[in-house]
Amino acid sequence: MTARQTEKLLVVVVIMSLLNLTDSFQSLNSFAVNSTSHLDITQMAVLRKTAEICRDIAASEGRNFSLNIDNSLSADAVQRACSSGNASSSLLFQNSIGLMQRFNAIVDFDFQQSEEHHFYSETFLKGREVITAGVAVVKSSIRRGNLDSARRALGQVFHTLQDFYSHSNWIELGNNAPYNVLIRPDQPLKNLAEPNTSTCRNCTGENCNDNLLPDLLQQGLLTSGYFNSTSSAKPSGKCSHGGSFDQTSKQDPVGGISKDAVGSSHGFLHHKAAEMAVDATLELLEDIRIVAGNRIFLRLMGVFQSPVLCFVIDTTGTMGIDIFFAKMVVNSIIDSKRGTLQEPSLYILVPFNDPAFGPAIVTTNADEFKDSMNKLTASGGGDIPEMSLSGLQLALTAAPPSSEIFVFTDAPAKDSQLKNTIIGLIESTKSVVTFMLTDVTARRRRRRSSHGVFRRALTQSDAQLYQDLAQASGGQTIEVTKVELLLATRIIEDSSAGAVVTVFQAVQNPGRPDNFTFTVDGLLKNIIVYITGASSLTFSLNSSQGLTQSSSQSSGPLFSLITVGNLRRLKLNTENQTGLWQISVGSNNPYSVKVIGQSPLDFIFYFVEEREGVHGNNIKEGRILAGGNVSALVFLTDSNTVRVTEVILFDSSGPTEVKGSLKALGRGIYQADFTGIPGGVFVLRLKGEESSSTSRSTPNTFQRQSTLKITTSTIFITAKSSATSIEANSSVSVPFTVAITTNGVVNDSAAGTFTVRANNDRGYASTSPNTVTIEAGSGGTANGTVTLTVPANAASGTDVTLTIEAQDAAATDINYTVLRFSVIERVTDIASPVCQEVSISPICPSSSSLCASSQWEFIANFTDGISGTGIESISISQGNGTLNEIKMVGAGGESITRVTYSASCCFLNVELVAVDRVGNVGRCVGQVRQSTTAAPVTTTVTTAAPATTTVTTAAPATTTVTTAAPATTAVTTAAPVTTAVTTAAPVTTAVNTAAPATTVVATAAPATTAKATAAPATTAVATAAPATIAITTIAPVTTTVTTAASVTTAVSTAAPASTAVATAASVISAITTTILLHLVYF
Repeated sequence: MTARQTEKLLVVVVIMSLLNLTDSFQSLNSFAVNSTSHLDITQMAVLRKTAEICRDIAASEGRNFSLNIDNSLSADAVQRACSSGNASSSLLFQNSIGLMQRFNAIVDFDFQQSEEHHFYSETFLKGREVITAGVAVVKSSIRRGNLDSARRALGQVFHTLQDFYSHSNWIELGNNAPYNVLIRPDQPLKNLAEPNTSTCRNCTGENCNDNLLPDLLQQGLLTSGYFNSTSSAKPSGKCSHGGSFDQTSKQDPVGGISKDAVGSSHGFLHHKAAEMAVDATLELLEDIRIVAGNRIFLRLMGVFQSPVLCFVIDTTGTMGIDIFFAKMVVNSIIDSKRGTLQEPSLYILVPFNDPAFGPAIVTTNADEFKDSMNKLTASGGGDIPEMSLSGLQLALTAAPPSSEIFVFTDAPAKDSQLKNTIIGLIESTKSVVTFMLTDVTARRRRRRSSHGVFRRALTQSDAQLYQDLAQASGGQTIEVTKVELLLATRIIEDSSAGAVVTVFQAVQNPGRPDNFTFTVDGLLKNIIVYITGASSLTFSLNSSQGLTQSSSQSSGPLFSLITVGNLRRLKLNTENQTGLWQISVGSNNPYSVKVIGQSPLDFIFYFVEEREGVHGNNIKEGRILAGGNVSALVFLTDSNTVRVTEVILFDSSGPTEVKGSLKALGRGIYQADFTGIPGGVFVLRLKGEESSSTSRSTPNTFQRQSTLKITTSTIFITAKSSATSIEANSSVSVPFTVAITTNGVVNDSAAGTFTVRANNDRGYASTSPNTVTIEAGSGGTANGTVTLTVPANAASGTDVTLTIEAQDAAATDINYTVLRFSVIERVTDIASPVCQEVSISPICPSSSSLCASSQWEFIANFTDGISGTGIESISISQGNGTLNEIKMVGAGGESITRVTYSASCCFLNVELVAVDRVGNVGRCVGQVRQSTTAAPVTTTVTTAAPATTTVTTAAPATTTVTTAAPATTAVTTAAPVTTAVTTAAPVTTAVNTAAPATTVVATAAPATTAKATAAPATTAVATAAPATIAITTIAPVTTTVTTAASVTTAVSTAAPASTAVATAASVISAITTTILLHLVYF
C-alpha cells in the first residue's frame, strides 16, 4: 500500500434494507442502480424465511398473521407481525441480520483470491466443500448456543452459495430451480464440463449474450468463468468471468459470463440469477431451521431478540453481600419480565476469582440462570487484585453485539495488561460495560473483618481503569458502599427494559462546570437521567416549558431523584414538554451525564474502508485513521415518520464538532460526508424531525447518540487468515501488516517500532512477535505472523476471538484488529439419514364428513447407516398427528429408528425429517390412499327359520318394487329408521357392488331415492335357509355408490316399518330391479 492508495473510511450500516446501495452480487461497492447485491439477497431470504416460520407458528396457535410475504418485506414489518402486532423495536433483529451481511461481505476480501469461495474457474467440487464446511460450523455453533458464531459462519456460506448463480452458467442452461446438490454433499455433482472441454467463444464486441458454445448448452454441461486480477492465463477455450478487473477476459475467448450486475457480460440474466440466489438461500435456511427448530431459528435470525442479561461477578471472600444483592436483582428482573416481550433473550454469567475465571455460562433458560446465580458463593481471594478483565473478556466475546454487561467487584484488576484488548473488543462489539464497584476509597486499606476475612477496598487510582473502560463503551462506573448496592441496581432494571435508546451522553474529565442540552421528542417515554460524580456535585434541570428544578429538591415538577453513592438517578416527568431541555452541572471533579429513554426510533452503524478493485468497499475492524475523509451511512429503525436533518461527529473534550454533508438515500438511510477528521474521541449524533402525532401542525425535533466512542489512530493494522474454522489439536497462522499513516494514507517514508500483543479469549496457546519494526525504505509497512493452537480437547462449535494490537513506542497510540474462529470437527459424515417405508394403512374414506372419525397410520424405518453418527431427532415437518419411535438393530448391525405416525383421515399427507448428530437432514414422505367408498359397509344377517317382521312408519309413504322372483318390498318412511336384527343362529349376508353405492339412513322427511349408475351393481346374499329377514340397525347406515351421476338414497322412519321379504332371492331381485330402473331414468 502506498500514499497514492487512500484509505477512505466509511461509517456504514450493514443492515436489512441496503437496497440498491451496493453493486449487484458485490458486497459493499458503488451504489449501482437496478442491480441486486449480496446484502439484498441475504436480506430478502432471511426476512421471507423468518416471516414464513412466524406465519406457521401463528397458524398452529390459532392466531392471525396478516403479512404479505415477498421480497419487499422490511425488518420493522416482520418484527411487528411476528410479535402479534405488539410495538417492539427491530434494532436487535436488524443487528443480527447485519452481522450475517457483514460476514457475507468479508468473503470478498479475506478470500478474494480463493477460486472456490466464488466458484471461479469451474471449482465446483471445492466450492461445495467450502459450503459443507461452513454449514457444519453453523450447525455445531447452534448446538453449543453460540448464535453469533453461527451468524458469522452463515453469512460467509451465503456468499459462496449466492455466487454460484452469478458466476456459473446454471441460469443459461434453462434451470428454474436452485441446484440443491450444493447443500447436499452426499449427492453427486453431475454434467460438469471436463478440464479439456471448450466452453466459450469470443464475444461480439461488447455483446456477450451468446458466447457460450451451443454444444455446451445442448449437452447441459456446467461451467463457470475464470478470474484473475493480475494474470491473463487460462485454459484454452474456457469462459472468463469478465469485467474490467478480470485479466483473463482479455484473452481468447474474450468477454465473460458474469451476471454480477445489469452491466456485466451476462447482465441480461442478472435479475434471474439474483432471484435464484434468493431461492437457494431460502433452501439453506430451511435446512438450518430443521436442525435448530423454529424457536431457536427465530432467535438465530434475531426476530425475538430482547436485551441480554449479562453479569460478570467477583466471587472472592469479601463479595458475599454483593452476590446476595445481585441474586435479588436477577430474581426481580426474571420474575417481572417472564412471558413478556422484555424477557431477556439470553442470560450470561461469568464468575471470576484469582487465579480462576469463568467459564462463561450462557443459556436461554431463566431458571437455569437463576440456579447458576444461586450456586455462587464468596470464598478465597488472599491477595487483593482479581482476574476481572479476564472475566470481562469472556463476557464480551460470549454476548451478542450491542449488549450491556454489568461487572460486580470490590477489587482492582490483576490482569490490567488486558486493558487495550478489552477496549478493542468493546469497539468491535459495540457493547456497553457498567461497573458496580463497592467500597471505593481514597487509598487502599486491608483489615480483617469480624468473620476473619480480610476486607479490602478499591482506591480511586484502581477505579480509574474501570472508569476508562466504562467511558470507552458508553457505560458508567457506579461507586457505592455494600449496603447501598441494592438501591444502585435500579440501573440494571432500567437497562433491561425493551427499546432503550441513548439520547445524550457526555463525560467531563477533568471536570468543569458546564451546560448540556438534549431534545425530548414525542416517540420517547420513560426518560431517565444519570449523573455520576463527587458528592459535592450540584445540578439543575430546565424543561422546554421553562420550568426549573435543582439537585436540592428530591422531588418536584420535572423529576424524582434518588442518590446512592456517586450516582444520581432522575426519573423525568416530560408529559407535554417535548422540545429542548438543559442540564447545568457544577463540579470541578470528573463527572458524567447520560440521558436514556424508551423509543422505537434508533440507529446502528459499522465501519468500512474503500478499496480499489473488483469488490470496492470493505467492512473494517479497528479504528478509523486520523486526518482522513469519512462518510457516514446511517440507517434508522421505525423511520416512517422521521427525517434526519443533521449528522455530527462530536468530541466534547475540545469541544470539536464536525458536521457532515447530508444526503437522503431513501428507506430511512442517510449518507453524511466528512472531510479532514482530526484526531480525537468522537460520538455520532443524529438530529431530525419526527411527525408521529397527526394532531401537531409542525413536527417535533429528535436527537439520538451512539454510546460507542469513536477513537482515531495513525496506526494501520490489518490481518487475514486463510481459514475461519480450526480443527482441534491443530494450528492456524495469521499474517498481519502494520503501517504508519499521515492524513489517512500510508506514509511510505515513515519508520518506527511497534509493540505487538496477541490475545485470545479461550487462553489457547499462541505465538507472536513482541515487536515489529518499519524500516526506512520498506514502503512504510512491517509484517508479522500470529500462530494460534487449538488443544485436542476443544469441543466442536467453540468460538475463539483473537485480538491483535499494535502500539507505538511512546504508548500514546494504538490500533487493533479482531478475528474470530470456530473449532470444528473434520466433516466425515456427509450422508443424510435414509428412510424406508414399512406400511401405510388403512385406506381413508373420501367423504370429508367422515374423516374425523377415521385414522390412518404410516410406519417407516430411519437409519444413518453403519458409519454414520446416528440419528439425533425425528420430527413432523408437515402433517398433524402423533409420532412414536422405537429403536431396532438392522441385519447389518446398523441402528434403526422405527417411527409410527398416526393421524386423522382429515390430514392425508405427512413429511418426517430426521437429523443426525452432525446436522445432516433426511426426509420421508407418506400419503394415505382414499377409497372410492366413504366407509366400508358390513351387514350381518343371522337366520334360523322363517320369520316375519313388520315395520310400521309414522306417515304412510310406499314404494313398491316388482322383481323377477316374487317379492314384495314396502318401505314407508318419515323419520330415521331403527332396525333390529332378531336371529337364532348366525348367518352372514355380504353385499358387494361393482360400483360403490350410497344408502343414507337417517332423514326426517319421506324417503327419496335417486340413483344413476354406470354399471349395474351386484348384491350377493347368502343364508342358511330361506327366511324372512328382520333387520334392525343400531345407527344410521351409509353406503356410497359411485355412478354416472350423483346418487343418494335416503330412507327415514320414525317407528317400526313393515318390510316383507319372501326369500333371500327376493332380496337380490328387488335390489337389481331398483338399480335397473335408475339406469333407465338417468
